Order: sequence, then structure tokens, then C-alpha cells
Amino acid sequence: MLVSTTENIGTNYEVLGEVFGVTTQSRNLGSNIAAGLKNLVGGEIKGYTQMLHNSREEAIQRMKDEAKGKNADAIVMMRFDSGSIGNDMQSVVAYGTAVKFIQ
Repeated sequence: MLVSTTENIGTNYEVLGEVFGVTTQSRNLGSNIAAGLKNLVGGEIKGYTQMLHNSREEAIQRMKDEAKGKNADAIVMMRFDSGSIGNDMQSVVAYGTAVKFIQ
């Protein structure tokens, strides 16, 4: 399924509605320990980076699944939103507009 951050995808379509994909991940103990050490010396916290990457991929897949449920051909104007929940959880939302191509 085509997922685009733009509105113009080179073909005419009808709008089916908004679609969302949401996931919430918790940080593991190893990442928390590494983060504490990195606070002392600086640098990337690879465990957190990987968690956020995985969260984005999961959110995109869930958004695509919702669009497929609406018989969509594509998703346009896709965006991400994220935020922390408490001290050790991260929520990621992928959202966009499901569309059906006009023949």
C-alpha cells in the first residue's frame, strides 16, 4: 500500500477517512541502565533508538491494516506523533487519510 506524506500522489482519488495506528512500548531494564550511564558521558542510547524505530514501524503497519479494512488503495498526508507516558513508556501514533483511486 502506498503511504505518502504529501497530498498529491499523481492520481485522482476519493477520500475514505482518517486512519490511525497506535503503539505503546516500554523501555527495558538494560536500556534504562545504559541511559543512566549515557547521561554521565553523553552519546546515543541505541536501545531507545531501536525501540522508537520499532514503534514507528508497528504504528505504520497498524495504520495500513486499518486502511485495508476500509478498502483503501493508499494513505496520503501521513504524519507521526509521539509522547512519553510516565518515565518508561513511549507512545507512537501514525495517522493519515485513507483514499481510493478513481479509475
